[in-house]
Amino acid sequence: MLNVLATNADLPPVRRLLTEAPARCYDVVVLTYDERILRRKRLVTVHDEGFLVDLPEVTNLDAVWGFELEDGRTIHIVAAEEPVLVITGPELARYAWHIGNRHTPCQIEAGRLVIRADHVLEAMLRQLGATVEAGHEPFGPESGAYGFGRPMGHDHGHAHG
Repeated sequence: MLNVLATNADLPPVRRLLTEAPARCYDVVVLTYDERILRRKRLVTVHDEGFLVDLPEVTNLDAVWGFELEDGRTIHIVAAEEPVLVITGPELARYAWHIGNRHTPCQIEAGRLVIRADHVLEAMLRQLGATVEAGHEPFGPESGAYGFGRPMGHDHGHAHG
């Protein structure tokens, strides 16, 4: 971890990322899907205490339990509830193919798919015969087949046409 100025932070900056829960947890930070990918940002806990995250590179926090601050206190990362669409129906594999074909992040579970709320995708899925219900829950889509990352942009290692 780099030495950083914590002029806007109430708590010390982050020392390291934790992948497992420690014996004690000081506080919690609630982050959306988009907020769980970051490099440098001031975050605020649920108890309104700020702290600075300054990582060496952009990092996907989906597989991270939380942060250890420079003074040893720990902050747990919790996925925020977000507007989502819950897709069910007899042809889940087909619906998943159409979602993936549009490079849309998708949470895949037994008996349902979950995507972020999108009226265009909702209309397409209904036209395909899917049952689509609006919901509000934490969103944790698949990270992708090419490593620990996110389906951001279109570059996935091959050329089209």
